[in-house]
Parts: sequence; structure tokens; C-alpha cells
Amino acid sequence: MEDHFRKLERMYLNANINQKLFESTTCSIQEGKAQIGIVVDDRYHHALGGLHGSVYFKLMDDAAFFAVQSLIRDQFILTANFQVQFLRPFSTGRLIAYGEYLLQENKDWKARAFIMDEDQKILAKGEGNFRKSGIALTPDIGYK
Repeated sequence: MEDHFRKLERMYLNANINQKLFESTTCSIQEGKAQIGIVVDDRYHHALGGLHGSVYFKLMDDAAFFAVQSLIRDQFILTANFQVQFLRPFSTGRLIAYGEYLLQENKDWKARAFIMDEDQKILAKGEGNFRKSGIALTPDIGYK
């Protein structure tokens, strides 16, 4: 099981988006849980100098996604939907998104996530549904 988690971590960290755009990203996966971290600087800011909402979404979607993917060992999953609630602004420093598997209903796997800053303040929270894609977890997609 631990081998599965390490393969998922490598797959995530080696993805082009994390290698080229979010290079400070960290990832830790356990059964039903995931933590995604990033150091935020001004390259992630919108025009007013705060963290762009797309980064909040990315961190929470990734954390919830891998909380579910940690339980599914045969196929890659996909995000079916994800709802975000922004609670407070942020500009620079380290953030960590915590994802947690909730339950399975029919073909949907539900998970939630939230983001905390270094002062342990919750900045955003979200919840989503995930589904199996039919695509096998193989070395071809970075699962190695």
C-alpha cells in the first residue's frame, strides 16, 4: 500500500504543471488523505496582489483528488465537479491543502479539502465528486 502512495506522489510531482508552473509544490499521500503544499509568491497574484482563485482551486482539487486516488489502485480518476468556498485572501507564504475521502455513492467518490496558511488559518474549503476514468494506472502516465 505504501508503494501505491509513493507512486502517486511521484506521478503528481512530476506532472508538467507542477514541474513548470508550480515548482515549489509538495505532496504527501496516506490512505484516504492527502496534503498538497506550495510556496506562494507574486507570480500567483491577480491584479490586486492577492492569490488568484485558480490556485486555491488547484490545491484543493489536487488534495481531494489524491485522497480518493489513494483508495483506487487500478484506474486513474477524474474530477466530476468541485465546489470552492473562498474564506479569506492570501498573498505570500506557504500554504497546505488537506484532502480527505468522505464516501462513495454509486459511481462517485466524494472528498473534501481545505487550505491553511502558516498561522493555521483556514483560507478556503471545498468538496468534490470524482469518478474512475477507465484509464489504467501505469508507468506511461507517471505511476512508477
